[in-house]
Amino acid sequence: MSPLRSHPARRRRLSRFALPLGALLLALPLAGCGSDDSDDDAGSGDAGSFETVSIDHVFGTTEIDERPERVVTWGWGSADAALALGVTPVAMPTNSYGATEEGYMPWQKEAIEASGDEEPTLLTDAEAPPFEEIAAANPDLILANYSGITEADYEKLSKIADTVAYPDQPWATPWRDVITTVGDAIGKSEEADTLLEEIDGEVAQAAADHPEFEGKTIAAVAIDPSAFYVYRAADPRVQFLEDLGFTLAPSVDELDTEEDTFFYTISTEEVDKLTSDVLLSYVPNEERLAEIEGDKTFSAMEQFRAGTVANVVGEDIVSSVSPPTALSLTWGLDTFVESLATATQGAS
Repeated sequence: MSPLRSHPARRRRLSRFALPLGALLLALPLAGCGSDDSDDDAGSGDAGSFETVSIDHVFGTTEIDERPERVVTWGWGSADAALALGVTPVAMPTNSYGATEEGYMPWQKEAIEASGDEEPTLLTDAEAPPFEEIAAANPDLILANYSGITEADYEKLSKIADTVAYPDQPWATPWRDVITTVGDAIGKSEEADTLLEEIDGEVAQAAADHPEFEGKTIAAVAIDPSAFYVYRAADPRVQFLEDLGFTLAPSVDELDTEEDTFFYTISTEEVDKLTSDVLLSYVPNEERLAEIEGDKTFSAMEQFRAGTVANVVGEDIVSSVSPPTALSLTWGLDTFVESLATATQGAS
């Protein structure tokens, strides 16, 4: 998944990785081989007992019998959860939007450097998982619990290593569930609970510092030159806004076309119907912000006229809350809340 993670067209990659079945089968024996003593085990967790865990997901149940030592992640958020829990993946997705030149998000880079572990292999950015690259990483666990993998993808990944998919809908796993599922899978469920308590504490403090958020209605959007995207109630970034005290505007449900699990689009002729106290707009850069603010199309929206649009500007900041992860939420929280506070003052 890509960062304008608020941009569905980017989330579904245009360049599909096509792996010949023969190449996959040749790669599979790697998955069955444990790491030898000479391996630099970047993904190793804490030593100690590990109780078998069964994780239900959309494609069935995955049973993990031994503590994973070589974890590969695919999708968004799972790598961050593993890193936050002290396990550096041996391979993880490459990022481009808001990322470093190497392909890490800034908060990932910070966590990897702090760990002292070997840097993970970065997997080719594609719509489908790069099966051959994943097999070459010799994983004993693949975490894709916030992703868009298909059942066919899951079957191929499961031949490489134990694989955990998303619980119900693609790209719609609540960010808290991403953390708890990763914690369960790697034998760090208690640490995951503690991590969530710490994150929730920071979010709760932000909400307490801004009582004006409480009860205000909000709609979250991404305004592309080609489309106007609205985020549905199931999307994790909307759930994060509710954690801060906001209420999803009724107009979001009223206009919902259910064209996707986490978003829908509306025509420019209907934008005035998306009413709310506050409009949150994810914007990649200042240039795009100027284009939006200068577009007379949006003068029909009451939020633009009233000055109650919260612009979250910058690829890294947009990515940090689109949707939030175990590492990114607190990394971008102050900037995000400041934007919301400014807009909410106008709504008051």
